[in-house]
Amino acid sequence: MLTRNTSDVIVVGAGVVGAACAYYAARSGLSVTVVDRGPVAGGTTGAGEGNLLVSDKEPGPELELALLSGALWRELAEQLPPGIEYEPKGGLVVASDEDGMRALRDFAAGQGKAGVHAREMPAELLHELEPHLAPGLAGGFHYPQDAQVMPALAAAHLLRAGTGIADVRLRLREEVTAVLTGASGEVRGIRTTAGEIHAPYVVNAAGTWGGDLARLAGVELPVLPRRGFVLVTEPLPRVVRHKVYAADYVADVASGSAALQTSAVVEGTPAGPVLIGASRERVGFDRTLSTEVLRRLAAGATTLFPVLAGVRAIRTYAGFRPYLPDHLPAIGPDPRVPGLLHACGHEGAGIGLAPVTGLIVAACLTGGEPPLDIGPFRPERFASASS
Repeated sequence: MLTRNTSDVIVVGAGVVGAACAYYAARSGLSVTVVDRGPVAGGTTGAGEGNLLVSDKEPGPELELALLSGALWRELAEQLPPGIEYEPKGGLVVASDEDGMRALRDFAAGQGKAGVHAREMPAELLHELEPHLAPGLAGGFHYPQDAQVMPALAAAHLLRAGTGIADVRLRLREEVTAVLTGASGEVRGIRTTAGEIHAPYVVNAAGTWGGDLARLAGVELPVLPRRGFVLVTEPLPRVVRHKVYAADYVADVASGSAALQTSAVVEGTPAGPVLIGASRERVGFDRTLSTEVLRRLAAGATTLFPVLAGVRAIRTYAGFRPYLPDHLPAIGPDPRVPGLLHACGHEGAGIGLAPVTGLIVAACLTGGEPPLDIGPFRPERFASASS
C-alpha cells in the first residue's frame, strides 16, 4: 500500500530531465515522488536558453537521441499548455569565410545521412532568413528541425501533467542525504532532510550534482560543472528570427577543454528579449560574474547582428552544464546498484534531450524496450577508467 512516504519510483531532481522522467513514468502507470533541494527548475534548467537542437550534433548516439527527442517535443507541444513557449523556429549556422563554409558543408552532409534536414544558404540569401545579419558573411546552413522552449515552464508543466495522469508527488527544498539500500545492496529509497522516502527505484536526475548523488549510492559518475553565461537584452521587436550561431560553436560544444571558450550564439524569444551566448569553462561551481566573458559575448553578438550594438543588456545569468568526459549523458540502470538509474550528464543538451531520456527511463523501469540502443549511455562505462 502506498503512503506519503512510499512510491514506485523516486526521481531526484526537479529540472526538465527529472520532470520528463516523472511524466513518462506516470504515463506508464507508476507512482512517482520527485525530490529536489530547491525549487522546480532551480538548477541548470532555470539557467538554460531552452534550445532543442540537432544542428550542433555530429552523427552518432547523441544525434539519434536528439532526433527522437525533437519528435517527442513536437508531441508534447500539442499536449502541454502554450505557456511552454514551444517555437519550431529553426536554426541558422553561418560562416565568415569559404573555409568555414566547406567545413559546414561536410558537417551537414554527414548529418543528412543520419536524418537531419539542412539547406545550404548562399550569402545572397541569408538576409531572407535574417534581415539584420551583418553583411559580408560567406553563407550558412538552415536547420528547420531546431526549436526552442521556455525551459522552466516546460519543467513545471511536465510535472503538472504527470500529476494529472498518476500519483506524482513533489517534495521541494528537501536535500537527499543518503540512498537507502537493502541487505543485497539493492535500492530501498532515500533519506532527506525531512525524513525517509521508500521506493524500489531511484532515478538520478540531479544534473550537475549527479556525481554527488551517485556517490551517496556508493558509485562513481564523473559529472563536472561547465559554467556558461547568458546575456539578456531589453524586449525588442523580432530582430532575430532563428537561433543563429557562428560555425565555431559546434567545435566548442565538442571540446573537452577546461579553458574559457566563447562563440557567438544569438536568438530571439516570443517575449521580446534576445538571448546571447555562449561561453564554456570549467571553474567548479564558481558563480563570480566574469566581465571578460560578457565582453566577448557582446562582441560576438554585435559582429553577427550590428543592430544589437545600440540595445541595452538588462541582465545576465550563469548556469552549470553537467559535463561527462565523453560528452554523452548517463541514461539507464546502473548494474552496480540494483534499482538505481541515471538520467544526467547531458551537458548543454539536457532540455532538448529531456523527453527521450524520460521515455528511456520509463521503459527501463517497466521492463519495456527502450526506443533506441542505450549502450553508449551506460552509466558504468567510466568505471574502468577510474579504477
